[in-house]
Amino acid sequence: MNFIAKQMDILHHKADWFTHIVKLSPRFLLALLIIPVLGGLIAVILPAFGWAPALNQYTIGLEGFRALWQTPGLSTMMLLSVATGLVSTLLAFVMTLLILAAFFNTAWLDYIQRILSPILVIPHAAAAIAIGFIIAPSGMLSRLISPWLSGWELSPAGIFPHDPWGISIILGLTLKELPFLLLMALGILAQPEFGKKLREQHKVALNLGYYPMTAFFKVILPNLYPLLRLPILAVLAYASASVEMPLILGPNTPPTLAVAIMHWFNDVDLTLRIKASAGALLQLILTGCILVLWLAGETAIKYSFRDKLTNGKRAYNSAFWQKTTYILTILVISFILLALIGLIMWSVAGFWRFPSVIPEQFVLSHFQSASVQMVNPLFNTLTIGIISTIFSILLTLLCLESEQLNSKPISNFTSLIIYLPLLVPSIAFLFGLVWLQQLANNSSAYISVVFSHVLFVLPYVFLSLAASYRRLDRRFSHVAASLGAKPFKVFLQIKLPQLFAPILIATALGLAISFGQYLPTLLVGGGRIATITTEAVTLANGASRRTSAVYAIIQMALPLIGFILAWLLPKLFYKSAHR
Repeated sequence: MNFIAKQMDILHHKADWFTHIVKLSPRFLLALLIIPVLGGLIAVILPAFGWAPALNQYTIGLEGFRALWQTPGLSTMMLLSVATGLVSTLLAFVMTLLILAAFFNTAWLDYIQRILSPILVIPHAAAAIAIGFIIAPSGMLSRLISPWLSGWELSPAGIFPHDPWGISIILGLTLKELPFLLLMALGILAQPEFGKKLREQHKVALNLGYYPMTAFFKVILPNLYPLLRLPILAVLAYASASVEMPLILGPNTPPTLAVAIMHWFNDVDLTLRIKASAGALLQLILTGCILVLWLAGETAIKYSFRDKLTNGKRAYNSAFWQKTTYILTILVISFILLALIGLIMWSVAGFWRFPSVIPEQFVLSHFQSASVQMVNPLFNTLTIGIISTIFSILLTLLCLESEQLNSKPISNFTSLIIYLPLLVPSIAFLFGLVWLQQLANNSSAYISVVFSHVLFVLPYVFLSLAASYRRLDRRFSHVAASLGAKPFKVFLQIKLPQLFAPILIATALGLAISFGQYLPTLLVGGGRIATITTEAVTLANGASRRTSAVYAIIQMALPLIGFILAWLLPKLFYKSAHR
């Protein structure tokens, strides 16, 4: 019966326009991701060596690199980029493992997931503003201990944020990437067969006398880590070349390399763009070295601890690490909640003298004044986000449908390419795209910004939808095809209704990613397209705390509304369907 259904399905696919589009979609996906990234990299390499037709420079040379090496504080910029990226990723990864190990197979892990999940949708700029408010000399932490513990009656002199060692950047990146890695790990463990197998092995280890955390590291981690490697490398690549966090929390003299490159590129002196291109190439090399260093460290740890996996030891001071993880988890959650509370209080604060913990009066005038100025940025944010997300959803669905038509998953090469925009420093290939845009005299900034957002939205949308699409019961499609339904009708009326909830979640995630894009909007748009994120970053470096807090809250509210709708609409849909 299955064989007959498959043969009928094949006959219906022949000479069908929808089938042709579906079969071409993976190639289009590869072209969409490879051409801009690699083309952007090539277009940034050539100007780095002096060939820049947009500036009427056609002589190949090393002037850009000479100017780069002569930049004061270049070594400090490089060290800041490497240290903040590597340390923040390592801290986020270690904390993720500790939380998983301490709470594995317990109800507490679900509670932690529910608390940290909303943090995932907060844009990096909004998170940086919130963290800056809490660690500033007159921030919430200082107010909570003053004057009863610190003795401070006036705001103290402090180095946070903008400390020269990048501690503020590390703190911000760690707290922002921890929920991402934790939820990625939980998503892997949620796979029915794989998760069930690991949980059963964990129970066997417990029955053999292993402590819970020891059982996790000996049984679960060796199977989990290979599937978590790509997300970790994506986090590492982003952290080493991020702009929003260092721009808001990092030092200014000198800044991280990525921030310095952005300043050079946006300088009124256009010749600095040659230097910026050389810097972007240096950033690419630095990020590549960090990724290689991580992989080398991974191999070294694997061989160093290989014997410990099979030595039969049941505990490694497990009680101490269990209690330490409990305390660490409480501190992390408390810090995040305090940062959000402080952000909300600053947005409605009237007169608020130090060291008062709460404002003396609450007002809404900051929202009222900001609402007049944010009409255009809000419209741009929503429009760009909706267009880029819808396009990404459609392309993802077509590519996943092609898997079912070909009865095999996409290749490992394609799976890696999907991560390409996340693994390559955006500051490198985006500069190349800007050079190409200027070379082609492309003046359509809006379309260019939408396209640049697609490069970052598409990978997350694909990863969000892939598991749900692949779990669809294909027998429904075979029955519909045997009754004469064409592939497009099967796709539209059989498959999409079953994917209603996952599509909404992927849409909310895509919108959240687009809403938080700062560098693509700024560079590709040439500063002509204002969004809530670009305005929030600008205000964070000079405007009042109250105005910055308002923009940061709007930044957080937009993706949060999307996820709330994605959670409510399926319930309302299924409720009305069963009436």
